[in-house]
Amino acid sequence: MKVKEALMVLDAIISIALIAVVVLQSGKSAGLSGSIAGGAETIFGSKKKGLDEILAKATMILGLVFGIVTLVLVKLSS
Repeated sequence: MKVKEALMVLDAIISIALIAVVVLQSGKSAGLSGSIAGGAETIFGSKKKGLDEILAKATMILGLVFGIVTLVLVKLSS
């Protein structure tokens, strides 16, 4: 597998992970993420604030890695 193809697969995996992390975060309305976190809260206890902090850090890290990989792909394409 070429480097460019490997980076494209990595970019797709990162983008799916980024979408999942953003959906799992609780918002002001606590729509879909509230129902998921609510179910997890009954199993694991009331650690919602800690989970939100972890998801926020994961969002920043995944966003940064996604941006870097995308820029490398653009450089390789030209």
